[in-house]
Amino acid sequence: MAQIICRDLTLGYETGVVAEHVSFTVQEGDYLCIVGENGSGKSTLMKTILGLTPPMGGTIETGDGLRSTEIGYLPQQTLVQRDFPASVREIVQSGCQARCGLRPFYNKEEKLLAEKAMKRMGIFSMKDRCYRELSGGQQQRVLLARAFLAARKILLLDEPVSGLDPIAAAEMYQLIRELHNEGLSIIMISHDLGASVQDASHVLHIGKKVFFGTRDEYLNSSIGRYYMAAEEVQA
Repeated sequence: MAQIICRDLTLGYETGVVAEHVSFTVQEGDYLCIVGENGSGKSTLMKTILGLTPPMGGTIETGDGLRSTEIGYLPQQTLVQRDFPASVREIVQSGCQARCGLRPFYNKEEKLLAEKAMKRMGIFSMKDRCYRELSGGQQQRVLLARAFLAARKILLLDEPVSGLDPIAAAEMYQLIRELHNEGLSIIMISHDLGASVQDASHVLHIGKKVFFGTRDEYLNSSIGRYYMAAEEVQA
């Protein structure tokens, strides 16, 4: 069943349009990889899906009874966020805020869910450490645990391996793969085309040209072959 349906989206801000004619569908259990050139509107699209930025044109519909409180989001980190002076436990538990409603505290069940998420991501032993003291890979695991708590149906990831060394990046991809195999729909932005599309069921390429289709259709398309070849040259 379709969870998100985007039709002929125009993306941008007051300063101008960044992408046009973007159409795609996310079915339950899909793994959608969003790729494209820098500045092509990938992060803007994700913010539009989340309702943080209104589309300049086109429509976004939700199905399968999807609610905003069932979507987890791991954004790109800023330098300020990397220096956030909170404990790992506090940051992960904040993923339960949508469950709390108007309650100003976390109940026993939510604290238990946070503990399970930390164990799931291999960071439970760090629960009392300050977030800003962690390595980049450890910080991403903390943020993934937080997003996982909020994601009851869909997990949105914006460049989840950005700035990570190859080992930490491979570990992050493995965690995402496991979450998808457990039933979560995944929407992931990545500049790492070769690694990111390995697990994808579908690919959305935005830029001067827009492509949406299955992973195999993308890899066999002219635009897919061009960008895969370009990445191999850069490597």
